[in-house]
This record gives sequence, structure tokens and C-alpha cells, in this order.
Amino acid sequence: MLEDIRLAFQGIWSHKLRSALTMLGIIIGIGSIIAIVSTIKGTNEQIKKNLVGAGNNAVNIQLYQGDWTLDLSYQEVPDGIPEISDRVLGEIQTLDEVESAALYHRRNEYDAVYAGSQKLASCNIFGIDSNYLDAYGFQITKGRGFSEKDFTTNRKVVLLDKTTATALFPDGNVIGKIIEVKGEPFTVVGMMARKENSQPVINSMEDYYRYVSTDGSGTICIPDTLWPIIYQYDEPQNLVVRATSTDEMTAAGEKAADILNSYLTVSDETIKYKGEDLLEQANQIQEISSSTNQQLLWIASISLLVGGIGVMNIMLVSVTERTREIGLKKALGARKRRILTQFLTEAAVLTLLGGLIGVAGGIALAYIISAVSAVPVAISGVSILVGVVFSTLIGIIFGLLPSVKAANMNPIDALRSE
Repeated sequence: MLEDIRLAFQGIWSHKLRSALTMLGIIIGIGSIIAIVSTIKGTNEQIKKNLVGAGNNAVNIQLYQGDWTLDLSYQEVPDGIPEISDRVLGEIQTLDEVESAALYHRRNEYDAVYAGSQKLASCNIFGIDSNYLDAYGFQITKGRGFSEKDFTTNRKVVLLDKTTATALFPDGNVIGKIIEVKGEPFTVVGMMARKENSQPVINSMEDYYRYVSTDGSGTICIPDTLWPIIYQYDEPQNLVVRATSTDEMTAAGEKAADILNSYLTVSDETIKYKGEDLLEQANQIQEISSSTNQQLLWIASISLLVGGIGVMNIMLVSVTERTREIGLKKALGARKRRILTQFLTEAAVLTLLGGLIGVAGGIALAYIISAVSAVPVAISGVSILVGVVFSTLIGIIFGLLPSVKAANMNPIDALRSE
């Protein structure tokens, strides 16, 4: 076998240009497949990372009526929906799939937040407990967060995000200022933002509208103990759970929702808690993305077929050129298997070299595509291994016919050939 490999390299080196042109189809095919697979994997990972929270693994669990969230802005609270008690919250936190959990209220309001003459056209108002910011992947960027005393003494304090702070206080001086929320005065004690590892990566306007927002609304947070003050009555809370891993998000959401639903006594069976299955949404978007790219894979595979035919053609030429050599070897006692192995090895080495060069070119092409079009890349070790093995198989399959032809030559006829 080692002698066959040595002879194969010797043959390739003695016909460098011809060998390079023969390998070209394999190089293009393997390189294209590696680049496409790396781009697909990188894009899918980015979709999953963006949609499920970029590593914070937060799952929102809200009340639904049928397929729509129960909007308490214009709907009354149905009978039979209890507030989520500390005992129920503790029961949810003991789930194996749940790392932490927090309660919150949410409303989207229009013309409800003012700071002097400045106002917000629309705003998401959250009433949060002490665990919400950590569970949802927020951090305080200026000032302070809510203290335990803020909750126990019903202090009217508020946190703003960057959008809200810029709209209400263009000069950037935010901390300590007073804003009105639904007519109630609140003191700004801090600014908040998503943690860096919890923010989606935005490379285009399409990414922005998919992952961030379509309305430009800002966000403010107040302690959940103050919610009845601005809305005059208690409301059932929503829940956010942080799963132990991205893959556990669906299970964490479903199990937490099941616990909450076990305490409902509503007459309308369509009203129930449901977890926001972002992982499933990510999978659906990935499938759409992958189905398009799979067509590119098939197109790239055509060049492998062309490359294989090129290998077969050049090996047939090589067999013809070396007819006397084959006849001499057979006259000296070489068996059919020996001749067959020699030519198969030569074809396999030729395509293996093409495959290795194609892998290197594909990785380089993937990073070039990433740099030019801002498409994320994730190099797949499996695709590299498959590419190398597949290129070798192409050499064996398409080199089989020329090798069999060489092995079946009549030594007398071979020696007579010019």
C-alpha cells in the first residue's frame, strides 16, 4: 500500500498541470459545500441565539385566550385567575429545567409617560419583582436598581431603558428626575439595558425587525407592588423562567405553565397559561433558511460529479499511456489485484488531495463571505471529515472502471502496443 501511495504521488508530480486541472472539479465542489454548510450552521446558530435570548434562556409564560394573549388593557380580568403566590413560584423554581423565575406585569400604553413637556408616544410599562432583571438578562448601566425597601415601602421609583431616557431627557441627565406615569409621579433611579451576552446580533434591517422591535417603543420598569396604584386594581401576573439550558426552554415553559394552569378555576377553557416557545420559532426559521441553502448544496454537488468524471477520464488516459508498463508488470507475475490496487490508489490520492485543498479553500471562502456580507460562520468538523472521506470515495468509485480495465489487460497485447 505504501508503495502504491508513493507511485501515486510520483505520477501526480510528473504531470502537475494535468493533475491540478483534474482536481479542480473536486476542489470547487468540496470547497463550495464546506463554505455553504459553514454558513448554514453559523446562520442557524445566530437565529437560535437571537431568538431565544442570546444565552439567557428566558421563557415568557403569559395568559392566553385561545391563540391570543389576554390583553387587560381593554379586557376585564376573568374570574378564577388567582395571583401567583410565593408558594406557587417556589414550586416552579424547584423544576429541574428551571434555574430561576420571576413575576411581572406588562402593558403597552400610548401618551401615558411624561417628563415636563416631553412625552412618549408609546411605551411598554413593566411592573417587576426583585428577580426579574436578572432572570431576563438585564443589567443596570447607570444609577441603581430596585432595593428591597422600594418594594416594602411602595416607593415611586422607576427604571428607564436607553430609548425612553433619550426621548424624555435629550440632555442625558436622567438620574433623580421626575416623570409621570399614568398621572403618578415617579423618580428615576437608574437606567437598564440587556446584558451584552443577551443581546441579539443585528446585521441588517431584516434582523432588526425580526428580533428587536417594529414600533420603537421604549420600556420603563416600576416595582410590581405599585401596579395597583397606577391601574387601581390587582391583575394576574405573567411569569418569566430562565431555563438551565437553551435546549430545556420548551420543557421549562411547558412544565411551569402546567403548574399555573392547575390553579385556574375559569369557566372559559380557552383561557390558560402558555409558554412562549421561542425554540420552536427558531427551528421553523432555521428550516426555512436551510431549505433554501440545501438547493445550493445540490448545485455544488454537481461539480463533484463533474470532477469525478474528470478523474475517470484522466485515469483512462493514464491507463492508455502506461499500457506497456502494465503489460511488463503482468509478464513479471503481477496479479490483477496488484494492478487494480495501484490505479485505485492513484485515483483516491488524486481526489483526496483535491478534497484537502477544497476544505482549506472552503473554510477561507466561508470567512470571506462572512467578512463581506456579515453572515455568521460556524465551521463544522463533521462536514470537513465527510468532505475528505467523500472526495476519497469519488476517486475510488470513478477510478474503478479505469483500474479494472488496466487489471484485465492481456499482457501480450499490452507489450505489443506502441
